Amino acid sequence: MESPVDPVSALRRIAFLLERAREDTYKVKAYRAAAAALGPLDDTEIAARAEAGTLTELAGIGATTATVIAQAVRGEVPDRLRAIEDEYGGPLVARGAALRAALRGDLHSHSDWSDGGSPIEEMALTARELGHEYLVLTDHSPRLKVARGLSAARLARQLEVVEAVDEGIGPGFRLLRGIEVDILDTGGLDQSEEMLAQLDLRVASVHSKLAMDPAPMTRRMIAAVESPFTNVLGHCTGRLTGGGRGTRPESRFDARAVFEACAAHDVAVEINSRPERRDPPTRLLALAVEAGCLFAIDSDAHAPGQLDLQVYGCERAEDAGIDPERIVNTWPLDRLLAWASHDLPA
Repeated sequence: MESPVDPVSALRRIAFLLERAREDTYKVKAYRAAAAALGPLDDTEIAARAEAGTLTELAGIGATTATVIAQAVRGEVPDRLRAIEDEYGGPLVARGAALRAALRGDLHSHSDWSDGGSPIEEMALTARELGHEYLVLTDHSPRLKVARGLSAARLARQLEVVEAVDEGIGPGFRLLRGIEVDILDTGGLDQSEEMLAQLDLRVASVHSKLAMDPAPMTRRMIAAVESPFTNVLGHCTGRLTGGGRGTRPESRFDARAVFEACAAHDVAVEINSRPERRDPPTRLLALAVEAGCLFAIDSDAHAPGQLDLQVYGCERAEDAGIDPERIVNTWPLDRLLAWASHDLPA
């Protein structure tokens, strides 16, 4: 491990690894707050404060983060960073590395505009650092009030911020305009067509009435897949296998009919990489492969460090024998955008 002599980089790396390991949010916030506190300061002032022992006079910096900063200023690998690297810095899975290297981006991510924990810019910067060429920001739609879903007015404001972040982040990376739009009870999408048409890509997911009877759930999902605005069917069963939110059974629906609709309408089935989701389950993933579906391997990240969870989905895709050509986020940006917009009304 090379020494991150820049203290902000050291703090961000610790936060990233804690998020990657899905540690409690409160453990992460201290490091991100300290990195933010250093933002307005130049290197000379940071070094002077480290030497004088006055870093903790700054709001957002405590004793632990001050020690990290002081050690980084001296050109040392901070003890805390070394320990976190040793504990959490290794590979997350045994397989999937080759497919992960083929991915060009991530189509499902959240910011603090809805239920994510970090600003848009931090999500984009981390995605670029991970080697992505693009990231789609997909905060929630208005019906999901518990996740601070975006009204049309808030989404319009967010699009201005996305444009500014994209322009400021530099060449070689694109932050794309997206949404995770709720699939309503009847299969409609929870945002106006006017707003959906302004986006680069749309993930459609069921978040309510997950225990609906199979027949109406099937009709609901197929109706959403048939919408020209749907590009990706997100976490199709809605299950949770563990983690902080407990467990939740799979939604019941005619998976073959839904996946055949996805294949017919060029909608990608999401391989959701969150370990507590593993959605679709293995038997349904095999059925989607058989149906001829496209796929998107997504992190569903709600924090910067969670963007690295994609490799879990890559391992599952490799085990399922999915040709990388069928995974839309292995595609170059121009091809991805052309696919995402090809069915939109003129």
